[in-house]
Amino acid sequence: MGTQDTITQKLREAFTPESLAVIDESNLHEGHAGHSGRSETHFRVNIVSAAFAGKSRVDRHRMVNDLLAPELKGGVHALAIKAKAPGEA
Repeated sequence: MGTQDTITQKLREAFTPESLAVIDESNLHEGHAGHSGRSETHFRVNIVSAAFAGKSRVDRHRMVNDLLAPELKGGVHALAIKAKAPGEA
């Protein structure tokens, strides 16, 4: 299982999202600092989950970052997060 699949599975299991997109943007960072030349290093996560209701943006990001700490300590260099509760624009 690749990193993208691992991230997707962990987010689904932890947050039971209404919608989830985990996008590998590694190819957009070729030649930039932190890009190792391999894939699955830069990701964008768009997630909508009831677990984020009543939480601040910082708390939502912390929840995702804490869950994905092993991946962030491993090969993932960057993670952009858009975390919303259901009904938020």
